[in-house]
Amino acid sequence: MNIWGLHIIDVTVILLYIIVILWLGKRAAQKTKDTGDFFLAGRKLGKFYQFFLNFGCSTNADQAVAVSREIYRQGIGGMWIQYLVLFLTPFYWFTTFFFRRIRLTTIGDYFTERFKSKSLGGSFAVFILLMSILGGGIGYMIAAKTMMAMTPKPLEKYSQEERLSVEQFREYQELRLRLNEELTLKETMRYEELNEKNKRGELHSFISYTNPLLFYFIYALIVAIYTMLGGFRAAAITDTIQGILIIIFSLILIPIGLHKIGGFSGLHASVPDYMFELFGSVTMSEYAWYTILAMVLANLVSIVAVAPGMQTAGSAKNEMTARFGMIGGMFFKRFIMIFWALAGLLAVGLYAGMLHDPDLIWGFMSKDLLFPGAIGLMLVGILAANMSTLDAGAVSYSALFIKNLYEPFKPKKSEKHYLLVGRIAIAVTLFGGIGVALFVNNLLELFKYIISIPAIFGASIWLGFIWRRLTKTAVYSQVIICLLIYAVIPNLFQTLDWAKSKPSFLLETQPKIVTVTLNALREDVDKGRAECIGQPLQREHTIEPVGIFFENVARTDPADPDSPKVGLGRFHAEIWVLSWFGVNFTRWTKAQLVAIRFLFDALFPFLFLFLISFVTKPVPQSHLDRFFARLHTPVQKTPEEEKKALEDSYRNPGKFEKDKLFPGSNWEIMRPTKTDFLGFGGSWILVGVIILLLWIMTSIK
Repeated sequence: MNIWGLHIIDVTVILLYIIVILWLGKRAAQKTKDTGDFFLAGRKLGKFYQFFLNFGCSTNADQAVAVSREIYRQGIGGMWIQYLVLFLTPFYWFTTFFFRRIRLTTIGDYFTERFKSKSLGGSFAVFILLMSILGGGIGYMIAAKTMMAMTPKPLEKYSQEERLSVEQFREYQELRLRLNEELTLKETMRYEELNEKNKRGELHSFISYTNPLLFYFIYALIVAIYTMLGGFRAAAITDTIQGILIIIFSLILIPIGLHKIGGFSGLHASVPDYMFELFGSVTMSEYAWYTILAMVLANLVSIVAVAPGMQTAGSAKNEMTARFGMIGGMFFKRFIMIFWALAGLLAVGLYAGMLHDPDLIWGFMSKDLLFPGAIGLMLVGILAANMSTLDAGAVSYSALFIKNLYEPFKPKKSEKHYLLVGRIAIAVTLFGGIGVALFVNNLLELFKYIISIPAIFGASIWLGFIWRRLTKTAVYSQVIICLLIYAVIPNLFQTLDWAKSKPSFLLETQPKIVTVTLNALREDVDKGRAECIGQPLQREHTIEPVGIFFENVARTDPADPDSPKVGLGRFHAEIWVLSWFGVNFTRWTKAQLVAIRFLFDALFPFLFLFLISFVTKPVPQSHLDRFFARLHTPVQKTPEEEKKALEDSYRNPGKFEKDKLFPGSNWEIMRPTKTDFLGFGGSWILVGVIILLLWIMTSIK
């Protein structure tokens, strides 16, 4: 018996999961008495809950799909769209320490306290609440796309329009596979027409029963109910269960996929060898080593501006618990990502060219490889991975709204009142993400967008923790300028007809034909191009032109090769700014364009902050003394000891001067301790271990 394409066993597994999660949320609600419990779990979480909270909060099904979809698109090098976070993990040793030591509830509180400005804290809250809607949309979109791939309509139930879309997609794939061969003039014109349609999202590899809008509302309702009941405590408890389910969904495809393809030897016989290059090929991949480095730098600036960071750290008993929970949870996630990468390679070998949308690959694999019951477990795992991020995020956004927007205008209300308003805020942020999921249809576009946006505030958070001279005026100026470049112009220009049709904005890179040496695959042997698998073959590879300023450039009428072109997708304002200095980007590769954009995102905010801070009025010294005295005071075991230690530090802020790396200066960088060397250095050793494991996985034959 099937319901919307799912076996009754799978439906039962999903319903059972939902019932358990809602019950846990109700249990957590009984221990939630005030906003301290609701937003920070009473600052009482130990290492066990901290581990799963950080693992669950940082692990999304969309990340697994992003890794597998990019590997499906261009090989193992594509995984760096997500795996670049591996190189950021050691820095959490310090960010977690800062967040726990500062003893605040939200990052908005940090701006209020550091710069003596409620308006700056409120501005950050507004910014993050808008970002929360964007981030929530990713979770909805991936869960829905996976569900769509697992609930396909049978061919006989297609409408005429749906049937035509699927048939044209198959025709497009057949011509695309022959692109490097001799095509007739008619075939070439037909390929160009279908390629334009594909850019516009008009071609589909299958049609699904799942209605995305209905799915979004049901999904958001479930997360909203249990999170509104128990707050951050509910998030921590449910993330423990959901963490186990995330592991299941990450591993379940691997043994079945390897068996079907013929083990690792069959994998290497089915997938081109350049797709096993860890850092990508400059000619064959969008992710060369310098692209990865630029994206790492941009993401490093952004990580401190992620709203749940303050609360996941702040909910821990002390800073060491917070540090071990963060590092442990994050590295376990990095280990799990190796299996996501393997799933992506299996997808290349099994389904190359079969899907119109790479975001669908995880669900397509699940539907093809798994059996009833296991499909239900996969769906539950995906729901759990997204819910574990949405729940903690929703509580963080609620805290920002209450502490930095609502309470300043409605002070001295009861705890019961603030809890009620906080719960309403959770519902608003969760349901707001539905609009984003409906508007944006491409996961990669969203990921590249989200890497840049938090850097708008991230630079001032990093500098504010270590440099006294940073001023409120500099932060305001930098935020406004970066908001225009990173968010306003990219979104505005893609809606304006004059911008989308302006010839100088429609420039594309020059097409290239490169000769590459590849090992022969099983397909080459079958077609007589090689005598055995692994024999070196030289092939011509066509690198098609890509948009420089717009994500895509396509014909307004795909059937007319003479119709005017139009810009589609994000407008890259960073590259536009750099072009003012006479840089010619037409000879650049896609990898180089992505790299320069993210390098701009990473470095420009710091340069601007330094320049403006030196010519504007600093924050009063007495206020800064109090802020940094709190930051340098270790967390104590009891509230009484906490109060005593802080009062002593406030009276004697100069006692920390001897421990600074640059005493007497504006730099508040403390001398590294033995714990810092062990924690930060040990984290880099773990980074090396993870890369070694990844290399071993790609080298097994």
